[in-house]
Parts: sequence; C-alpha cells; structure tokens
Amino acid sequence: MIATVDPPVSGRLIVTSQHWRGKVTIRQTVPVALRADAVRLQFIARQVRWGRRSQSSRWRCTVQRRSAQGVVFVHACPKALCQHVEWALERVVGTPVSLAWGEQPVTHGSYRAEVAWTGAPGTGAKLVAALKQWPMLRFEVTEEASQGNDGERMSYVPGYGVHRSSISANGDLIVNEQQLRHLAATANSVEAFRHGVDDLLGAAWDADLEAYRHAGDGTQVTWLHQVV
Repeated sequence: MIATVDPPVSGRLIVTSQHWRGKVTIRQTVPVALRADAVRLQFIARQVRWGRRSQSSRWRCTVQRRSAQGVVFVHACPKALCQHVEWALERVVGTPVSLAWGEQPVTHGSYRAEVAWTGAPGTGAKLVAALKQWPMLRFEVTEEASQGNDGERMSYVPGYGVHRSSISANGDLIVNEQQLRHLAATANSVEAFRHGVDDLLGAAWDADLEAYRHAGDGTQVTWLHQVV
C-alpha cells in the first residue's frame, strides 16, 4: 500500500486504500530548499563526530619519554676522591650511588670503577661536567645513540681536558663533513693534515688511556637509573 504526506497541510496523511493498516509505504515530498538544508546539517554533524573522534584519539596516544644510556669509566681516581665522585654522580642522576671500586695497577694509589647509566638524552655531558671539576681524574663517558641524537664518547685526561666525538653503532669515532672541510682549508701541509686528523680522532687521549682500559677488564659494573 502507498500513502503520501502532504507537508503544506500539517503532515496530512492521504490514504489510498481502505486497508491501509497493513504494510504501508510513506513517501514524503520535500521541497528542494529543505533537502539542501538537510544535506548541510548532515555534513556538519559528520564533521563534529569526526572532530571529536580524532581529538579523543590524540589524547589516548601513549606519551613515550625519550631515554638514553651509556657507561662512565672512572679509569684512575685517588682514594680520597672516591666518595666525592659518587656524590657528583648522585647530583646528576638523582639517586644514591655506591660504586664497586677496585685498585688501578697502572697508577699506584688510584682506584677505578665502571657505572652503566640510563637517563634523558644529554645526561652523558652532565656527568662529564660533574667529574671534570677534579683535574687529576682520568675517565670516559659514553652515551649511546637515542631518538634524534647521535652517540657520543667523551674522554678526560689531565692536561688535555675533554675530547668529545660522535660514535657509530659499533663504537667507531665519526668525523663529520664540516670538520673535514675546516681541516682541509686550514692545513698547510700533508703533515699538518695528518696531525689534524689525529686531533679529531683523539689520538693523544687514546694513547694515554689505553693502558688504563686494559687494566680494568673484568671490573664489576654498577647500574644507575636517572630519576625523571
């Protein structure tokens, strides 16, 4: 059965059969202007629903903190400074530090320790700044590559200061393009260029620390986790 609604007469129902209470199909004729308004309202409603869904999805995303890790190698430290070194590390990581110190046979009366750390990117540089206040120490700090940051190795030797360089995944030092261009522009001889490459690679630091590194093989490693 078919019935129609006549909108101009307050939704009057026009019945085309006496048995209209059966299955009736209602067809309503809507003016073009009203149909256009309905389409616009449906479009706005979809925009609102999509906007709310995307906004709630943003808030549901898990926020991941960037983290880094590395190792502090205290190669040689006078016994009187061992406690001070621990306190310096505490100030950086924000947790109590107690290192497993062992004698350093290369230098009589010196001790060594290794500290593996985790923390925010840039923690390695903060550890170096905390330790270099004692110029008699020999130490190295590494920071592995993290999201958006290259890996680094920073070495300190009395009289030389800090050598800082980027490192690859396998531990090789990386010399970047700008460093090579500057060296090529300033070196006035082949020998000067070779000397400049040695400086970029920290050859003097390696020559001094190599014996200390081998003497510390097998040393117990302490783990530090930075409070964030």
